[in-house]
Amino acid sequence: MATPASRASALASDGRVRRAERSGQAIVDALLELVGKGILEPTAQQVATRAGVGIRTVFRRFSDMERLFAEMSARMQAEALPLLVGGRPSGDLAERARALVGRRVAFFERIAPYKRAANLTRWRSPFLRARHAELVRVLRADLVRRLPELRQAPEAFVDSLDLATSFEAWDRLRTEQRLGRERAHAAVERMVLGLVAELAR
Repeated sequence: MATPASRASALASDGRVRRAERSGQAIVDALLELVGKGILEPTAQQVATRAGVGIRTVFRRFSDMERLFAEMSARMQAEALPLLVGGRPSGDLAERARALVGRRVAFFERIAPYKRAANLTRWRSPFLRARHAELVRVLRADLVRRLPELRQAPEAFVDSLDLATSFEAWDRLRTEQRLGRERAHAAVERMVLGLVAELAR
């Protein structure tokens, strides 16, 4: 039978666990907010200030970066992935190609700051390398699902379309070429429609 002292100890332990969970959630929220505002490598102090926790709490959390990346990734995936893979393709080849570009634009714009931040540390993070490889795979599979005609196309043709609709191509238009969203969208759509026109011949 539990004694009053043991019950008090258990309650205190539960309270510490809940506080740790709340602090951890606040840190992930703070990271997502800071990165979303364009601060791709926020400092521990910036995170602590935004999360409302002590800097030592942040350092403890940052000691397991792979777990932190996993929590951030899970949150973004739940929110952004439906923008990419939702809905059923319909219409002729050109209509489906336009719809595909529109979905990718929405998806890439949502994930852009987080993907850029991940790319900065991907080479030293096994988790982020695995997530990047999975995104590349998902994008290729979604391309073929929406344009099943590609199953009969030469591999080089599919590779070209895969590149034209990749995050890397989109990010170059937005950052290196400094295009606004509408103009970048138009550029991708023109590339893709030009390629699928060959497919329709």
